[in-house]
Amino acid sequence: MNESSRLDALRFLEKVQLRDLERTRRWIAAEEGRAAETAARRPPPAPPEWVAERGISANREPIAIHAGTCTMARGMLQPLTRQQAVEGLEHGIRPCELCRPERDLGVLD
Repeated sequence: MNESSRLDALRFLEKVQLRDLERTRRWIAAEEGRAAETAARRPPPAPPEWVAERGISANREPIAIHAGTCTMARGMLQPLTRQQAVEGLEHGIRPCELCRPERDLGVLD
């Protein structure tokens, strides 16, 4: 095989591989589209039952306890179990004035 035909063969191989690469990229894009459609049809996860709103200070200490669906719960939120929410209220973390989690949790002053 002379040098010219060897170079032609390599260029042909390159074209074949580029075509295969483009086809693979189309398959990937189609699969990503199907995955996105499936994810969009799934219902969002249920909110946690209780959340702690964390402050903006360096240590990010909890500043309020909210029901998980409370519209006043914003910023950095930490999901809590019922027990953690009760303990937080008992240790002085203030309850939200809108959703009043202390009522549902049975922690009244």
